[in-house]
Amino acid sequence: MGNVKLIVVYPCPKDIESFERVYKNEHVPMAVEKLGGKTKTVASKIVGSPQGTPPFHRIAEIHFPSMEALQACAASDGGKQTLANAVAISSGGAPIFLVAEEEVFEFQGK
Repeated sequence: MGNVKLIVVYPCPKDIESFERVYKNEHVPMAVEKLGGKTKTVASKIVGSPQGTPPFHRIAEIHFPSMEALQACAASDGGKQTLANAVAISSGGAPIFLVAEEEVFEFQGK
């Protein structure tokens, strides 16, 4: 198995401004510092849905070179602290944690 990622899906928070402040100023810096072995992080803010009001506010993807690297990170003190913080800041309900193997399809031209 090649590149894998931990996906964290945050439900819509009770107070968006408060969540964003804590997420950007505390949680993301914690993740940058404490999640060892990651190769990149992609943080997406959901801005709408063709199906109406989206049930989620943010999706974070933390990429790792292997499943072993992801598991080692999750088992580390820093990984446990960061995952617990993700749960603590999610005021709209518990976040969803997923592990995925990434496949990339790139298209060029028209």
